[in-house]
Amino acid sequence: MKITSKLVVSAALSFFATAAVSETELTVYTAVEAEDLARYAETFNAHNPDIKINWVRDSTGIITAKLLAERDNPQADVVWGLAATSLLLLKSEGMLEPYAPAGVEKLDPKFVDKGDTPSWVGMDAWVASVCYNTVEAEKEGLTPPTSWKDLTDPQYAGHLIMPNPNSSGTGFLDVSSWLQMFGEEGGWAYMDALHENIARYTHSGSKPCKLAAAGEIPIGISFAFRGAKSKAAGAPLEIIVPSEGVGWDMEATAIVAGTDDLEAAQKLVDFTVTREAMEMYNSGYAVVAMPGVAKPVEHFPEGLLDAMIDNDFEFAANNRAAILKEWQSRYDGKSEPKN
Repeated sequence: MKITSKLVVSAALSFFATAAVSETELTVYTAVEAEDLARYAETFNAHNPDIKINWVRDSTGIITAKLLAERDNPQADVVWGLAATSLLLLKSEGMLEPYAPAGVEKLDPKFVDKGDTPSWVGMDAWVASVCYNTVEAEKEGLTPPTSWKDLTDPQYAGHLIMPNPNSSGTGFLDVSSWLQMFGEEGGWAYMDALHENIARYTHSGSKPCKLAAAGEIPIGISFAFRGAKSKAAGAPLEIIVPSEGVGWDMEATAIVAGTDDLEAAQKLVDFTVTREAMEMYNSGYAVVAMPGVAKPVEHFPEGLLDAMIDNDFEFAANNRAAILKEWQSRYDGKSEPKN
């Protein structure tokens, strides 16, 4: 009986020890495309089976607003996949835990926060472009635009969709890049004219291109990789790189200050900068943070990387609230209802 009792106790202790190990959970906020999340978690768990990821996913603007609203009572442990402009804002609010993940020196320096100990590290970049449905455009008698300013031509009235920058990181990089390219006064004047042609603003950065690919609208302002994927799937799209240059932003990762699971959070961030993670990102993005990893993307427009503007991320982050407030006061009347 004593031996049996000891075996039962030993088995029970072993079970509870195993259960305790398996119960490490991280709440991870993200704006990564929903269809990619299971793959991200599965790849991470292949190396860290004892850490469970609980995703909280929404568009960039909504996740950023949620984090700011929770600054005094953080609910997230890690942010895995949010615009660098958003993370710069969170850093300025003291909301990120600085951490230099193992292998960070292998990344392109422009993908790493400039602090002595980085507060965030980049994953990949997405670049603005115009998705132009050649079939639907021909039906409407449209001619292809070659520049951002072409999109203000009256021929495009009602035939154009773009993302709302309050919800979408793609929408925000569009707006902030126009303000950089055209100047503050010129940028708002440009958006006033563009607004006349906008059918509606979406709450997703990929949706305008998806709608153009489906033939629901001739022109969608979106990002190039989404256009390339849709074109590879057979959509009659031309992916246009406007002549003035294109805005861009990067997805990045950070630990939220105050997490109760710092060691597990660090393991996750270590994984996010590995070559394996970069190869995973490359299935969804043409540009990744680790040089030499990205493979050529079918239908990715020529000259796009050269057209990327010298993006002032500090300008975008420091002026984010004012830019979004001004945009909303001018143009929000054409936004889709939020789900």
